[in-house]
Amino acid sequence: MKTYKLYNGVEIPEIGYGTWQIKNDKASNCVQMAIAAGYRHIDSAKVYGNEVGVGEGVRASGIKREDIFVTTKVPAEYKSYKKAKKAIEESLANLNIGYIDLILIHCPQPWRLFGSPFHYYKQNVKVWKALEEAYKEGKVRAIGVSNFNEKDLQNIFDNCEIRPMVNQIKVHAGYSELNIIDFCKKNDVVVESYSPIGHGHALEIKTVQDLAEKYGVLASQLLIKYTLQLGTVSLPKASRKEHIEDNLKLDFEISEEDMNILKQLG
Repeated sequence: MKTYKLYNGVEIPEIGYGTWQIKNDKASNCVQMAIAAGYRHIDSAKVYGNEVGVGEGVRASGIKREDIFVTTKVPAEYKSYKKAKKAIEESLANLNIGYIDLILIHCPQPWRLFGSPFHYYKQNVKVWKALEEAYKEGKVRAIGVSNFNEKDLQNIFDNCEIRPMVNQIKVHAGYSELNIIDFCKKNDVVVESYSPIGHGHALEIKTVQDLAEKYGVLASQLLIKYTLQLGTVSLPKASRKEHIEDNLKLDFEISEEDMNILKQLG
């Protein structure tokens, strides 16, 4: 599987298995199915409540720990250095896999204020300091953010010792976030696309359906490939074995013309 190299040299697989809404008691089995299918990148978060199951799945997979890339996130509501430090330690204990490959600030605002004009600039810098310390201590191999726009990212750039390596944002045909992707690329930040299938809604777009038929692939496969060809890491989520496997069958290329059509959807 292709990887992206973060600016610190750590390699991150271009496709990750998303675990949002997968309950803890199902997570181990789902993660094992994903790893057996070929995934080497697992995305979780403290707020998902499934870190214990994710860690169990990684340990039971039969694959060497160093060959699996595991991400988790500090909750969006934790806007202090102390709470962030505690969250990191709790995630390390919950996962129980020795170290975390990537940890992110889950959102620049608490979720109830997501998208509001309140940026929490000072608070995010304090949270970032906790991530920097965990990185220096070798507890995590890479640090980054999630759902950050250009202003929120610039705030970290202006007040950090170690720059963010990743920004995980929602990206799918119909919601492409091209400006943020471009900003991140210019600043050597790898973009991860969560919800590449748009929570299922993007599957219903007529243009997507028509292009999938043209390429002889599933609409979900076209949508995942679109995010990959944007130059981002894609994080599809599935819980059924056939969907987990289908999401890796991406041996086709979307033409430049058709990529532009998909970009124009939004």
